[in-house]
Amino acid sequence: MAKIAKRRDAVDNILDQWRRERPDLDVSPMGPIGRFKRCAVLLQRRVDATFAEFGLMAWEFDMLATLRRSGKPYRMAPTALFSALMVTSGTMTHRLQRLEANGLVQRLPNSEDARSMLVQLTPKGLALIDRAVEAHVENERAILAALSPAELLGLDRSLSELLAALDGPDITT
Repeated sequence: MAKIAKRRDAVDNILDQWRRERPDLDVSPMGPIGRFKRCAVLLQRRVDATFAEFGLMAWEFDMLATLRRSGKPYRMAPTALFSALMVTSGTMTHRLQRLEANGLVQRLPNSEDARSMLVQLTPKGLALIDRAVEAHVENERAILAALSPAELLGLDRSLSELLAALDGPDITT
């Protein structure tokens, strides 16, 4: 059975250059890291294009999706929301104001704590995120269609292991 040649990519060219210039250095880790970085850029472009079809930026999709995933009544405290999204409270305030001005979320008094507010999807926001997430999932499915089910499963497992290692305690400090 003939072996199929791997299609070369831009990272292969970079690795070749380093191997030529620094044959004493094992640059093999640059391969997967460079490909992760390039894939991330290309994936973000495709994801952003789908969000743009709904008049959304990635951060808007993330906020609306986080509220939607929280379940009925699609409401969260701002602190829980910015913790889930890993942004600062100042960033969250600005973003909430923009989503509120567009009628996608509303702030409501917190019945359990009179000093705080809750953020909730409006009917308009709920309808928008439901349509956008359907298109997003189909876009991701199309992006991943280049891989066989077995390749996709292997990639997902490997990325899960890498993510667990990167999310783990920092042993360098």
